[in-house]
Amino acid sequence: MSVSPAVAGRTVLIAGATSTAGLAVASSLSDAGARVIAVGSNLARLQSVLQVAPEAAVFECDLADFDAVTALAAQVSALHGPIDGLIHLVGGWRGGGGLAGQTDEDWDFLHAHVISTLRNTTRAFNADLLASSAGRLAIVSSVSVDNPTAGGANYAAAKSAAETWVRAIGHGFAKAAVPAAAVIFVVRSLAGLEGELAGRVVGLWTEAEASAHDARVVLEPGPADNAAGGTPSRRTQ
Repeated sequence: MSVSPAVAGRTVLIAGATSTAGLAVASSLSDAGARVIAVGSNLARLQSVLQVAPEAAVFECDLADFDAVTALAAQVSALHGPIDGLIHLVGGWRGGGGLAGQTDEDWDFLHAHVISTLRNTTRAFNADLLASSAGRLAIVSSVSVDNPTAGGANYAAAKSAAETWVRAIGHGFAKAAVPAAAVIFVVRSLAGLEGELAGRVVGLWTEAEASAHDARVVLEPGPADNAAGGTPSRRTQ
């Protein structure tokens, strides 16, 4: 274990915790001394989180259902107190076939997984992040927002909406003058960058990030270290 004083003792909720990225983030946060709240749609799959973060609390929830998410927020608060961080890793990709291939079924899937789950979790836990001495919100987005294609129009539109939502939350943090930050991690592909993402999530509670509002952080592998995740570049907008 490598405890990080900045995040140690913080309560961090991971939405979409059973993905490869979710497991990496849960492991790194736990190793750094954070209290991990792992949320997913399948209780059986959530047991995998306990293999990398044995002290994590796991909750099954349909994050696309706002009533279910508000109930989750009440349950988490009652059992573990308010959260200090929300790491939203729910997503999925649908696309291909040019503009004609952008089906309603794919859009419904992306809207539910990328947008609705983000809107629901951030609304349910916003008061916690505002009240925290170091509230943090982070999502993973895509370079397709900057360079959309016809075959990925549904996906790029959903990710763009998610980024806009997070930027709006960052504006709210700044307007409220609270020490909270909303961060967008941007990738071309998350495969191979899970460890890099996990380290960056732990680093959200360092002093350097404390005043970061509306930050957009591009993660990309370096030429010689794709397997390790590479060195991230950073820009804000």
